Amino acid sequence: MGQHVGLVALLVRDYDEAIDFYTQKLGFNLVEDSDQGGGRRWVVIAPPGGNETRLLLARAEGASQQARVGDQTGGRVFLFLMTDDFARDHERLSAAGVVFLEAPRHERYGSVAVFEDLYGNKWDLLQPA
Repeated sequence: MGQHVGLVALLVRDYDEAIDFYTQKLGFNLVEDSDQGGGRRWVVIAPPGGNETRLLLARAEGASQQARVGDQTGGRVFLFLMTDDFARDHERLSAAGVVFLEAPRHERYGSVAVFEDLYGNKWDLLQPA
């Protein structure tokens, strides 16, 4: 068996608002939403066709985690949403109200534009060259 990164934990303020953003605006699938007791849930989402790496929405607990919501990487791009059709997905996300921080760029490595999620985490929408 080979290895791969299966889950990346993403701190969120609230499970339901995060599920709504990622499924309604980004078009991700809700893979699992299980009650863990004590107000905790195991919430896994994935982009359409995303079979290996998924996001675990982890509700922030305590002041130090709350302070990190939206800033898990010190302001750098955190996650890379890969696409096979940049123009289609940029248009769809823009129409859904996703905030892009720049106009699309066409670099040697591909087409890219940075956007923010509902908490301010930066993402690249990226179609490799």
